Amino acid sequence: MTSAPLAARLTDAAGPLFFPVTAYGPDGSVDLDVFRAHVRKGVDAGAAAVFACCGTGEFHALAPEEFQLVVAAAVEETAGRVPVVAGAGYGTALAVRYAKLAEEAGADGLLAMPPYLVVAGQDGLLAHYAALAAATSLETIVYQRDNAVFTPETVVALARTPGIIGLKDGCGDLDLMQRIVSAVRTGLPGEDFLYFNGLPTAELTGLAYRGIGVTLYSSAVFAFAPDIALAFYRALESRDDELADALLDHFYRPLVELRAKGHGYAVSLVKAGVRLEGLDVGPVRTPLTEPPAAHVGELGAIIANGRALLEKYPAQEAK
Repeated sequence: MTSAPLAARLTDAAGPLFFPVTAYGPDGSVDLDVFRAHVRKGVDAGAAAVFACCGTGEFHALAPEEFQLVVAAAVEETAGRVPVVAGAGYGTALAVRYAKLAEEAGADGLLAMPPYLVVAGQDGLLAHYAALAAATSLETIVYQRDNAVFTPETVVALARTPGIIGLKDGCGDLDLMQRIVSAVRTGLPGEDFLYFNGLPTAELTGLAYRGIGVTLYSSAVFAFAPDIALAFYRALESRDDELADALLDHFYRPLVELRAKGHGYAVSLVKAGVRLEGLDVGPVRTPLTEPPAAHVGELGAIIANGRALLEKYPAQEAK
């Protein structure tokens, strides 16, 4: 666990947020050695933070003891170079249990995923996340998506809740997000509250989110092609429209269109990409399934196209 508060470290983030996949061995068990290599490669490549055992990391498929081992491995491998944030979810009791396991493993914070299955009212959601935030000393980011979508008033209440430092948006409703940002800005003037673009391929909407002041984002691409993800991040930061547009047109848009061809591809296609890059992280666990060979081949071609663009724009990549 790092000594600096998570909110401060993420505010000063100078790179994409890395969501590693969880590695499994031939017998289906968690492979901590391969996972460590995956985390090490990402941090060495320039990740600003490691979000372990979250959506891309198959939080839903991990037993509590596996979860704690994986989070601890991420903490040990990063060795304080970047913060480690762990997922926490399900109903309140289980979410609290995972939060405490993450704290024991040395994590710096939590990504609070939606409650399992149920569709709750705003008061119930607020009570759930307040209980989770109060259960440990870890700073908490609330993940808005699926059955956990908030009104601006609820986000103001979340922002006032001790321990909750930010909101990750996985809905993509920019009208709602603008109203949320405005409500928090006027309801808590002078207070810092973090916002994250958490869509499955966040780069595709990066320019739109930046228009409302949301610059932090999760990068699934960073898990398998950190060079492309980092080049795009730098292009956004330096306003290199030529490279950013080229990557959007010829890498990110084709990737999103491929991702739409299969259920669960936001995870299984990412894992296939990591394997294509030479690290055998194993398959996804059920109920997810692997993409067919044809789709993996398409992914390989898309990655090759992305790298060709980096060669075409060497000066822009170095900005």
